[in-house]
Amino acid sequence: MYESTLRYVLKHRFLTISGTVAILILSFIVYGMFNNGVEFFPKIEPQQTSVNITMPSGTNIEKTNEFTKIVEQKIKPYDDIEYYVSNVGSSTNPMDFGGSTSNKSTVTVNFYDKLDRKRSSFEAVEDIRKALDGLPGGDIVIQSQTGGPPTGPPVNIELSGDDFIQLGLIAEQIKLQIKEIPGLTDLKSDFNESRPEIKITIDREKAALYKLNTASIASNIRTAITGTEASKFRVGEDEYDITVRLDKSQRDNVTAIENLYIPNKDGINIPITSVAKIDFSGGLEAINRKDSRRVVTVSANAEGRLGNDVLKDVMAKLKDFKLPDGYLITYTGESEDQEEASAFLGQAFLLSLLLIFLFMVMEFNSLRTPLIIMFSVLLSLIGVFFGLLVTQTPFGIMMTGIGVISLGGIVVRNAIVLLDFQKELVKRGLSRDEALIQSGVIRLRPVFLTAACTILGLVPLTTGVDFDWRTLSWVIGGENTAFWRPMGVAIIFGLSVSTFLTLVVIPAIFSWVDDVILKLTGKKKKDLIKPVAGDEAPAKA
Repeated sequence: MYESTLRYVLKHRFLTISGTVAILILSFIVYGMFNNGVEFFPKIEPQQTSVNITMPSGTNIEKTNEFTKIVEQKIKPYDDIEYYVSNVGSSTNPMDFGGSTSNKSTVTVNFYDKLDRKRSSFEAVEDIRKALDGLPGGDIVIQSQTGGPPTGPPVNIELSGDDFIQLGLIAEQIKLQIKEIPGLTDLKSDFNESRPEIKITIDREKAALYKLNTASIASNIRTAITGTEASKFRVGEDEYDITVRLDKSQRDNVTAIENLYIPNKDGINIPITSVAKIDFSGGLEAINRKDSRRVVTVSANAEGRLGNDVLKDVMAKLKDFKLPDGYLITYTGESEDQEEASAFLGQAFLLSLLLIFLFMVMEFNSLRTPLIIMFSVLLSLIGVFFGLLVTQTPFGIMMTGIGVISLGGIVVRNAIVLLDFQKELVKRGLSRDEALIQSGVIRLRPVFLTAACTILGLVPLTTGVDFDWRTLSWVIGGENTAFWRPMGVAIIFGLSVSTFLTLVVIPAIFSWVDDVILKLTGKKKKDLIKPVAGDEAPAKA
């Protein structure tokens, strides 16, 4: 059957080649219209999720602990939670460098193994999110464990400019514009004016009249609040600091500062309100800079939708957003990492193809055959796109990209085996087309078996087929299936289609290109048939 098919293809080369090119173009068009989106790394069911709590700046650890207990009670009733661990007084933000932050805490929720869960951990995380939504007292951000290395949030908008207050106002305007976008969750800004401050402004003239100076006033205030080491107390080899400061009940009361007295040079206690103005206000918690410009970041996670799709909606929403002169919007985070990864994989793919091509040029001592063989790599994309559409799998920048790169090295092997043997048969005296037919027939079995073994070897990884020794049963859809699935789909479907096209279409392309070259050079077919002495044509298989 294969031999008769190949003879038909060689007689109708133009129809075969044009049909294949049309299918290739159509696959690009169809995939562009009906694809399932693009993602950086596949989204797998989280084994663990973190509830990050941020209380107003200045909140003591006792208040933070009380709020954390409320969060724990909200989480406790849900199924599929194996245990949770709370860490009060520390931050998961890497920019805090592990320092003590009394207004922050983290509740880490661990789920049961996938086989022991009653439902998807995605659903459990969504229920936790709904239970904690709008809980007054602190800001809550839920961050689930994802596949692949750590990346920034799917939506990360950096606003840069000179005036930090203006940046904060712009950030609030942006949050109002994008907050209703479907799939957008945990929307927040790192601009924070909630840090309580007591600002003491000293009237130097009045201070001088009362025989005081700014240094003595500041020193007395510092002693009252934070304390001053007056001496040391020794007990054996142990040494203890003796610190002088106000009683704790007075230190916790901001009005105590207004009642503070400062001794002057004559030993007379002067009320601080007589020489200074005391204001209570909110101050900035932090000022971030990037390339010497002040930066405020608006970030959000994506839930129920691909991060790229949510980001596209955000960018469309902010397309006509007008910024004051001197202010810029930059999209960073996961999208920035994705662009870098795409550029790297694109370069790696082109470099791999170039190395393969150069090796084949040295092997075949011509450009024609290597170029025809490289066309089979392009044909494999038909299978890749078809597989992604059929399985409803998003195009993974990393995993699908790695699959396509691997596929490039696999599919050329079949074409090399086919055309290298055809070259050998021509040397033995067969005509070009007959050599193509015989090489296809003889090499059909090894080419097919090699492709089948590769495909079957990837099926368990792609479908998650596993054997559970605890229950002595087969399991489909393992824990990490979602992570490896895009790569497996790309290779399985790409190799399946490319193997068929290599055995059928590549001979037609080779024959047609050879005829074009003959016409251009003025040679005849018989000029290329140069039997080698002692060689015999093989019998048909």
